[in-house]
Amino acid sequence: MASKPAKASAKAGAEPRPPRMLSLTQLLPNLLTVAAICAGLTAIRYGFLGAYRMAAALIVLAAVLDGLDGRLARLLQSESAIGAELDSLADFLNFGVAPALVLYLWSLQAANGAAWIAVLIFAVCCALRLARFNVGNRSEAAKAENACFTGVPSPAGALLALLPLFAGQLLPAALQPPVVLVAAWMIAVGLLMISRMPTPSLKSARFGTENARYVVVGFTGLVAAILSYPWTTLVVLDLGYLAALVYTWRGRRHTS
Repeated sequence: MASKPAKASAKAGAEPRPPRMLSLTQLLPNLLTVAAICAGLTAIRYGFLGAYRMAAALIVLAAVLDGLDGRLARLLQSESAIGAELDSLADFLNFGVAPALVLYLWSLQAANGAAWIAVLIFAVCCALRLARFNVGNRSEAAKAENACFTGVPSPAGALLALLPLFAGQLLPAALQPPVVLVAAWMIAVGLLMISRMPTPSLKSARFGTENARYVVVGFTGLVAAILSYPWTTLVVLDLGYLAALVYTWRGRRHTS
């Protein structure tokens, strides 16, 4: 019985642990995530203002920032549980809520309440996709399996869902995608996000050091194309990703 007071007195007399110090560099991944959240929220604002080009551009920017923050956190060894939760919340806002609302304001609100069903389905599918990813990412086996994703990732799903808007910027007013097609496309992309089909992952991409210069040149060309012909480039990227989905799905089906 006498040992308990001794332990209590020892704890009471112990000096408090000094706070853990973080450099600004270690906070950079979380700052990128916050910047992505700001981009997603501002995209919604521009959607309400009718500036759909700017709204779509901000969602694309959020997708770019999302691709950088996690890799930067691993590079700087500054991964944290708070950072992971913040990233997941940002993904739902930027890739579940923002594109759905922008598409609704751009095209679907003309159908009154019926098209709102597509918005709800897409957003819920994105939430389910992120929840499944978060649960699976805690498994060591899932972390080791980087060859492909299960279902379309939420950033890719957002950019796929925006395909009608991207294409609409290239078409005259008389040829804009009809509301029914936009709503059906949103639902289809949402179902792809929660599907079990394998989807390609850039994490598994490998290339020899002698080919690194070609990758750099190709990336430079891609950036130049996006800056010079943004809507055409985004449409081509979406169609290319759809082709990659079909190729990956057929390859897995033949090997199974």
